[in-house]
Amino acid sequence: MKTLSSGWSLAAVAATFAASSAMADTSMTILHTNDFHSRVEPISKYDGGCSAEDNAEGKCFGGYARMVTAVAEARKRNPDALLVDGGDQFQGSLFYTYYKGTVAAEIMNNLQYDGMTVGNHEFDDGPAVLRGFMDKVAFPVLMSNADVSKEPALANKLMKSTVIEKAGQKIGLIGLTPENTNELASPGKNITFSDPVEAVRGEVAALTEAGVNIIVVLSHSGYRTDLRVAEEVEGVDVIVGGHSNTLLSNTNERAKGPYPTMVGKTAVVQAYAYGKYLGELNVKFNDAGELVEAVGEPILIDGSIAENADVVTRVSELAKPLDEIRNKVVASAADLIEGNRDVCRAMECSMGNLVADAMLARVADQGVSVAIANSGGLRASIDAGEITMGEVLTVLPFQNTLSTFQISGAGLMSALENGVSQVEEGAGRFPQVAGMKFTWDPNKSPEQGRIVEAMVMQDGEWTALDASAEYSVVTNNYVRGGGDGFKMFATDGKNAYDYGPSLEDVVAEYLAEAGPYKPYTDGRIKAMPAQ
Repeated sequence: MKTLSSGWSLAAVAATFAASSAMADTSMTILHTNDFHSRVEPISKYDGGCSAEDNAEGKCFGGYARMVTAVAEARKRNPDALLVDGGDQFQGSLFYTYYKGTVAAEIMNNLQYDGMTVGNHEFDDGPAVLRGFMDKVAFPVLMSNADVSKEPALANKLMKSTVIEKAGQKIGLIGLTPENTNELASPGKNITFSDPVEAVRGEVAALTEAGVNIIVVLSHSGYRTDLRVAEEVEGVDVIVGGHSNTLLSNTNERAKGPYPTMVGKTAVVQAYAYGKYLGELNVKFNDAGELVEAVGEPILIDGSIAENADVVTRVSELAKPLDEIRNKVVASAADLIEGNRDVCRAMECSMGNLVADAMLARVADQGVSVAIANSGGLRASIDAGEITMGEVLTVLPFQNTLSTFQISGAGLMSALENGVSQVEEGAGRFPQVAGMKFTWDPNKSPEQGRIVEAMVMQDGEWTALDASAEYSVVTNNYVRGGGDGFKMFATDGKNAYDYGPSLEDVVAEYLAEAGPYKPYTDGRIKAMPAQ
């Protein structure tokens, strides 16, 4: 695979096509976002809520009002700029919980998006809510690697690709969503998902046959998958990514790769998440529609970008029904409760301990001894000081309920193996636990015995997990139903009860009882040294 692993300067990227740049006769700017997750209001550096005081002092990031300004300024630089989204506009704050897709549609129409792909979270409330969103937006919503012909809400509505005109050119747009969306969300039984490479290859062939030679893939499939598609499919010029919340940059030392990452003649870009960045990629094509230059850098949407006054007023109107719920102070924290996905999807984290501990404490009197929380259900950190219900809901936005069931030790071991099977991809199935501790080996292949040791707390002592014994477990209803790959809970779990109290209320009450909560990790999850 040809990627730029060093020399991340814009000049180096441009030099990739220096020999043919003289032929370039069509220039275009591609503006892009991904994984906005209903962050309508400004966010903190931890991606959670940001106070009005901090916002006034310029300490906040993102938000609808700043994004409007950033897009307007980018269009001043290039009036014909293409604006697209890599999916997951849904889910992540009370604005989605209360309004579902209505506010996302209003924002995207106002910003005049040209297209988006379906993210897995667009299916969180089933195909009907996605269809309602699609009926409200003034741009195409796409998904190529799925068959929706048997789903009445989406059949003949959700297209695989489309052609739009921009800067006097026909541009083919292709959508991609995670192949395992059926495990990540609630698309229902009428939709089947397929391999992204074959799906894109088929749409590229159709678009090329129709005379379209500038092709942009809008991919909510993760950075690794985007690189694979770029490597294996000819004819794709640009892939605008999402799902893995990957920051690509030529200047930020925390970036996972250069912006753009070049794979042959395909430019791959992604702009982190939550409206914290606006991607800006400048591309040039020759007469044959071949990409000959790709340069750019994500724009940090920080306090230096003014908020649009009209949008601030509109957001305040939208927020009124939400304020009574989210402004209620429920607890306080003595220090940062770490919920960053890069941490929690790879190792023990203090937010994972909090949620798992809270779940177990709530049902311990029912004989439950083990708690498992999927890290994908943890969506933000909480900083020190007062904790509002709004902050708790930002961390736990999915309206999950506690679920209890019994399963064998062998089933639990299988669950742990699933949990550590996709750490390299940053998958949300990584297990945060309570009443249990385990050690795993990243040097082994997934599903090939990565779990080195698993212990459970019994009668005040740590005891080796017994494959033949039966254990009472608590998780959330999504995981218990087989979400995030935990199919063994759905098929092998016994006496399941999925209708316990809401997870956000359980955690809020646990925090309140703790006084100033002191975040911690205690070594309950360990990884063997990498070799």
